[in-house]
Amino acid sequence: MNIDWVQVFSWMSLLKCFLVGGVICVIGQILIDKTKLTPARILVIFVTTGAILGGLGIYQYLVDFAGSGATVPLTGFGYNLAKGAIEGVQQSGLIGAFTGGVKAAAGGIAAAVFFGYIASLISKPKMKKQ
Repeated sequence: MNIDWVQVFSWMSLLKCFLVGGVICVIGQILIDKTKLTPARILVIFVTTGAILGGLGIYQYLVDFAGSGATVPLTGFGYNLAKGAIEGVQQSGLIGAFTGGVKAAAGGIAAAVFFGYIASLISKPKMKKQ
């Protein structure tokens, strides 16, 4: 019996991606259900956490382990901003701290604006009960 290690590796990568991304989403759902935090504050917490962990170099280990499971959620966006800012500083000095993060995350920012606008046309927002 021959084992196709490429398929095994692919399935393991998918499993790690799913589990890490799922845990991040579960944390977000718990914050929504069990706290009085608004979704906007939870978003800021996730992006800030990703940026801090990315700036410290800790989030890179999670990205190496889970791939898209770590880069697609909001924490990954913060990580991407921090990584871009660090690279910007190395290339352009202090001004790179401001421009590097935006350059690195331009695709995500454009997608968020576009899809946020589409969602605002389709849905009716509700306030969270205090």
